[in-house]
Amino acid sequence: MLQRLRIENFALIERLEWELTEGLHILTGETGAGKSIILDAVDGVLGGKMGARAIRAGCDRALLEADFSLDASVRAWLSAHQVPLLDETHVTVSREVTPRAPRSRVNGVVVNRQQILELRDRLIVMTAQGQTFLLSEEWYQRQWLDEFGGAELHQAGQQVKHLYERHQRHLAQLEAERQQDRNRLQQLDLWRYQLRELTAADLGSPTELEDLEREQHRLAHTVELQRQSYVVYDLLYQGEGQTACAEVLGKAEDILESMAQVDDQVQGLWDLVSNASALVTEASRQLRIYADRLDTDPDSLEQVMTRMSQLRPLLRKYGGSLAEVIAYRDRLASELDRLEDFDQHLAALAATVAQDHRELLAACAHLTQLRQQSARNLEQALVPILKKLAMQRVHFAVTLAPTTPMPHGSDRVVFEFSPNPGEPLQALATTASGGEMSRFLLALQTCLSQSYSGTMSLPTLVFDEIDVGVSGKVAQAIAQQLWQIGRRHQVLCVTHQPIVAAIADHHYQVSKHVRETNGTERTNIHLQQLNPEARKAELAQLAGGDPSPRAKGGSNSAVAFAETLLHQANTIKATQQP
Repeated sequence: MLQRLRIENFALIERLEWELTEGLHILTGETGAGKSIILDAVDGVLGGKMGARAIRAGCDRALLEADFSLDASVRAWLSAHQVPLLDETHVTVSREVTPRAPRSRVNGVVVNRQQILELRDRLIVMTAQGQTFLLSEEWYQRQWLDEFGGAELHQAGQQVKHLYERHQRHLAQLEAERQQDRNRLQQLDLWRYQLRELTAADLGSPTELEDLEREQHRLAHTVELQRQSYVVYDLLYQGEGQTACAEVLGKAEDILESMAQVDDQVQGLWDLVSNASALVTEASRQLRIYADRLDTDPDSLEQVMTRMSQLRPLLRKYGGSLAEVIAYRDRLASELDRLEDFDQHLAALAATVAQDHRELLAACAHLTQLRQQSARNLEQALVPILKKLAMQRVHFAVTLAPTTPMPHGSDRVVFEFSPNPGEPLQALATTASGGEMSRFLLALQTCLSQSYSGTMSLPTLVFDEIDVGVSGKVAQAIAQQLWQIGRRHQVLCVTHQPIVAAIADHHYQVSKHVRETNGTERTNIHLQQLNPEARKAELAQLAGGDPSPRAKGGSNSAVAFAETLLHQANTIKATQQP
């Protein structure tokens, strides 16, 4: 329920604040007084389309703010979108309109338009006479039928949408892979050639090329390494033309041994020299082995060079390093296995698509059954309401025709209508007049309002001049129906019909006022709740009379008519409690 509406610098409204309660709220006033502007503000704060022209002239921004009562559905939305509670009684929605772009907030948290429209569905339903064209749109008729069907039908619709999207996703994958299959043989030939080349290279260690480069460097210097090894060997152990290190250490060891026999303090020095002599002898031995083992065979260097010349082109073709080449070979082998088993893969995917289609058809069939039941229920609920709206001989039916499965199911929903006896049922859009369309839309919204369960949000219903162009008798029926809806919902209604205005629980007058400020005249819209005497005057004005004391002739009759309407409305309220 809308609890409060605050408007600043919006269209012709400088500042307006409206406190609301339960029941039927009627707005009346002269044509062009700004009644619809107030409803536009209600629409706008909940994501309705508006541009920079909505900003009051001379202002840089407009502000719309509304408080709505908090219920389980709104709480769930706030929780899902991580919007904190302000308190336990209401949620505050605001929208700032600037020349650049509007910005919406819920409890102070900025939200996008899609989010605010989701919340809108839990808070309000806008209905205007201009919306009767929607009745001719089959997708709207289907949407209304599904909404009337309740939670089970909604869940079935969501399941169909999910299965349709899954089927389309797998079908697209199948088509793409069938296209790939047409290129498969050519791709197989290329990849088989590449895999043969890489397999023949017998790739193992990712560091093989670096190891070969080191080996190539060593083999290229084998002769010099061998010569230098013999030189060091001669210096250490077997000198030619000079005394070798081992021989010098041996002589020193003999001298120190004889000294140690005289002075045992020399024993430690003898140990050091003896160890040095042993180390030099061992180094000489290993150096000789190293020199003898050095391979001077030119074939070894050639083999290393050949292997390197085999590996380097692979790096240029398949990767920047040998590790990348090996990884590509492994991926290639895996992809070839997949492609070579592609027929089985395609068959499995085709089977998945077929299973998706069967499940989709079954879900669509279930959805159709629920829609058929919803259609019968809507027919039974709508016709009595239409009869109350002065359409006593009306016939109405909802027909479902099969179609190709789509995200919304496999049904074409058509509302068929016959307002006169003996006339066949025809599509609503081709049969109903403007006034009949208005009454049908009111009856439909009545049915939808009755379909809400206790666990669902009960939105505020807004009717903008839905009674335009109807007679007094029909206006009376519309008035009674609006009042009946007001027993279950908060209803906001703009009307020019005194019969409708008379039955209001809360009657407001909208008027324009011109004020001069600093030599400039500005127009502003005022909203005033009417007391009993003011209501009589307003109803008399709506009826075409002048209720002012200065008026002659018609003034008394206009006021008397207004009093009659109010008495009649009170009688209806007393005798037709829902």
